[in-house]
Amino acid sequence: MNLRDNIFRAGSIVGAICMAVSMLSGCGKKATDPALEEYKASMTQFYDQLTFYDNSINAIDPESDGAKTELLGYLDQMNETYKTMAAATIPDEFSGISDIALEAADYMDKANEFYHQAYDNEFDNDSEALAAQYYQRANNRALVILQVLHGEVPEGEGISVETQSTYEISTINPDGDSEEGTETEGETETEAQQE
Repeated sequence: MNLRDNIFRAGSIVGAICMAVSMLSGCGKKATDPALEEYKASMTQFYDQLTFYDNSINAIDPESDGAKTELLGYLDQMNETYKTMAAATIPDEFSGISDIALEAADYMDKANEFYHQAYDNEFDNDSEALAAQYYQRANNRALVILQVLHGEVPEGEGISVETQSTYEISTINPDGDSEEGTETEGETETEAQQE
């Protein structure tokens, strides 16, 4: 694989995310919680920055002498952007994505490291292939986060979603049998038994 192919692949992955970004600020109910508003604003900025990197990476002339340096510079900046995103305080409404945000930042950090190994010195095809895999994983997680922020159930290869209804809680009897909890005056049987 050459630099031209890698630039195209990097840009196309981010491009798919960027197409969905425009809906972030317009979706969902109107938030009044300042922490929630701040988080949504920071995530909008995160996706805006991904759009910038997508456009910039796609604008690189792979035949130019500075193409490698330019690509690695954008990847360094993107890596820092992912770290900032993962460090943001996630409101309770989106607490389910906290691990995904950390994974995305970790994968982007690994992608950046292996892209540097691939291009800093003599080209290393294995490092470039590994970097591309980590890059794909980071951006897939960014897409899952975006789906959650839009109020959608995340979909995609390797994604499993576990939901829990407060009306259906499985408890274990002392006999070892499973029974379904039912709601009683705003609390489940499980909660009532624990008090």
